[in-house]
Amino acid sequence: MAGEQSLAGKSGFDSNIYLDVKDYYGNRVKQSADLQTSACKAPAQPTPPHVRQALKKVHPEVTSKSVSSTSCAFSSAKPSDTDMPPHRYYGCGLVVPESLEGCRILDLGSGTGRDCYMLSQLVGEGGHVTGVDMTEGQLELARKYVDYHMKEFGFKKPNVSFVQGYIEALTEAGLEKDSFDIIISNCVVNLSPDKKRVLAEAYSVLKDGGELYFSDIYTTGRLTEEIKNHKVLWGECLGGALWWRDLLQLAAEAGFSPPRLVTASIVSVDNQELQDALGDFKFVSATYRLFKIPKGSTEACQVIYNGSITGAEERFQFDCQYAFKANEVVEVDGDVAAILSNSRFAGDFTFQPPGGSDKSCGVRPKAGIVDPFELAVQGSGPATGGCCSTPASACCK
Repeated sequence: MAGEQSLAGKSGFDSNIYLDVKDYYGNRVKQSADLQTSACKAPAQPTPPHVRQALKKVHPEVTSKSVSSTSCAFSSAKPSDTDMPPHRYYGCGLVVPESLEGCRILDLGSGTGRDCYMLSQLVGEGGHVTGVDMTEGQLELARKYVDYHMKEFGFKKPNVSFVQGYIEALTEAGLEKDSFDIIISNCVVNLSPDKKRVLAEAYSVLKDGGELYFSDIYTTGRLTEEIKNHKVLWGECLGGALWWRDLLQLAAEAGFSPPRLVTASIVSVDNQELQDALGDFKFVSATYRLFKIPKGSTEACQVIYNGSITGAEERFQFDCQYAFKANEVVEVDGDVAAILSNSRFAGDFTFQPPGGSDKSCGVRPKAGIVDPFELAVQGSGPATGGCCSTPASACCK
């Protein structure tokens, strides 16, 4: 305990917040039924087959004890159907972005390493996954099974490592700047007392073109100090939730491109006492993708997806506004054009100026900010059709 307080003090953080979170998940919450809201439970969206298969290969002790000290994500329930692996994927979202082969990934709040081991299969032996967590006990269990998983995956050498540290102090933990292709986190950022610093540190360790792909909890306004100081609400991932519009500002201050909303679902609060404490505030679980790309305006353009992303050969849903069908022309706004052309997705698309094809696809760029609460009410699929119905072979004649 003294070591944990010392580490927190070195980074300038209030260790009491972290200790409260550890107490909540270590002593008060033992299984999903103990949670008093739906914030820390994965939304009812299907887990992709390749993710299910990868999760099945993770050691049972890693999954059964997957209670991250810096995350609401945990897995301790029994399977409810035969379509799932022998554990549940908990957290407030599914943090598995596309096109992972060969990537270097950082998992914020990795706990016992369940997500790290799942992702290590998806990046392959040529990629690498690093997990960072603040609790040595969790990391000891994660490290215990490195050799087991490498043998299970058929890898000649480990492609997973674990680091003790705080998500607000990644460089202090020894992580190099400009070293990761992707950073993920699952219901972690809301538990940090310094979200601005979390985003700044994430930006620092990402490579140019890198992505922060994360699920978290957001609210309809800035929370009161009374709610922020409520230990149960903080442990339930609500007391530390950002007003969703503040995310846009913090992302810009850190240097990221405008956040792209992927999915959103309403968080329910069944406990009347907690609901009374929250008053009129509402909450949503949302997944965003933020990119570290060059500054400057980029014009809208037409893009053609070539179907090269594993698991999305026919259709790649980039966010709630754009879903790309293979070999079809789509006109995208300047922000998306900049992201696609400066990130790991650049090789998956052909780019041409607006109106570059002889035939109009009839799909206009979908610029503008998306309210996650509105999307959650509509459903988390594409808010509008992202693909035109004209094949590229016809459009480009």
